[in-house]
Amino acid sequence: MTALNARALRRDALRERLALFGLTLPALMLVTITMILPIAWLFWLSLLDDSGAVSLANYQRLVEQPSYARIFATTFEISAAATAISVLLGYPLAYLLSQLSPRMANLLMIGVLLPFWTSILVRTYAWLVLLQRHGLVNNWGIELGLWEEPLPLVYNPGGTLIGMVHIMLPFLVLPLYGSMRAIDRTYLKAAANLGASPIRAFWQVFFPLSLPGLFAGSTIVFILCLGFYITPAMLGGGKVIMVANRVASDVEMFFNWGAASALGVVLLVATMIVLAVAARLAPLSRIFGGHQ
Repeated sequence: MTALNARALRRDALRERLALFGLTLPALMLVTITMILPIAWLFWLSLLDDSGAVSLANYQRLVEQPSYARIFATTFEISAAATAISVLLGYPLAYLLSQLSPRMANLLMIGVLLPFWTSILVRTYAWLVLLQRHGLVNNWGIELGLWEEPLPLVYNPGGTLIGMVHIMLPFLVLPLYGSMRAIDRTYLKAAANLGASPIRAFWQVFFPLSLPGLFAGSTIVFILCLGFYITPAMLGGGKVIMVANRVASDVEMFFNWGAASALGVVLLVATMIVLAVAARLAPLSRIFGGHQ
C-alpha cells in the first residue's frame, strides 16, 4: 500500500510539473523568439569575416587595434563616474524621502519619477540647450559675474556625465528608497538607548542595512550606462565615443556587421560578468526591500 501511494504521489508530482511547464510554455517561446534568437544571431554574425567565412577575424581585430581598447576603457570609466555621481546625489535624496511620512514621500517621489515621463532624446536636447556655449547656464553665469568667458560645459566628458546622471538618478533612488523603507527603526532606537549618537547610529546601523539597496541601484545604473548611445552622441560631440557609438558607426558608416556584432558580444559578456559578480555579492533576496 505504501509503494502504491508513493507511485501515485510521483505521478501527481509529474503531472503537476507538466501542467506548470504547459502554462509557462508561451512565455518561454516569447523569450526565445525576442531575446535568445537575436543574441544567437549576434554571435553568429560576429564569427563571419568580410568574405562571409567563419573565423575569429572580428575578435582578433578587437585585440590588435588599440582604438577598441580605448573605447572600452572610456565606456567603463564614464559608466563608473556616472554611477559614483549618482550615488553621491541619490543617497541623500533617498535618505530624506525615507525619513518623511509615506504621504509626503510619495508626493515628492513624483519629482523623482518625472523624468521617466519624458523621452531620453528630449531630455538630452534640453541639456544641450542649457549647457552649450551660449546656453542658459553660461549666459546666467556671465550675467551674475561668476565667470567671464563661456565655460565648455558640453561636447566633452563633463557634459556627457551631466546628461547621463540626470537620466540614471531615478534608477538608483528607487531601489535604495525601498531598501531604506524596509529598515526596522527599532534598531536605531536600540542604538540610541545604548548611548550611540545619531551620527554613530546612522553609520553603524542604518548605513550597513541600506547597502543591499545601494548595491542594487549602483549595479542597475552601471549596467545601463554601459549601453548608452544617445547621450554620449549628442552631449559628447564626437569626443566621447562609447561602445554603443562605435557599434552604430560600424553599421551605419562601414556596413561592417561582423565588427559591430563582435563589439556587441564582448559588451554583452562583460555585462553578464558584472551581473554575475553582483549576484554573488548581493543575493536577490536582499534587494528591493528584502530581508536585511
